[in-house]
Amino acid sequence: MLVLVGLLVWLLANSLQSPEGFAQAQSVFAHPVVKFLVWGFLTALGYHLLAGIRHMVMDLGIWEERESGNASAVVTIVLAVILAVLAGVWLW
Repeated sequence: MLVLVGLLVWLLANSLQSPEGFAQAQSVFAHPVVKFLVWGFLTALGYHLLAGIRHMVMDLGIWEERESGNASAVVTIVLAVILAVLAGVWLW
């Protein structure tokens, strides 16, 4: 996830420099490998966000028991898969 931040920052800076840079960034994003990498980045980011929210709720004393903790883990994974599918649909 961290490695792709460099690519995304470079593409953002390149796209803001000129119309030609924007066209170049668009052509880079049109490549299927780049789309797959960005999809992986968004998938990891979505799971990281959901797991972080789960852990913040657990820090409040909720879902700390074994059964509720397992249920919240399953819900987090299911929501992460849904977010991954939505990110894939959005990118392609």
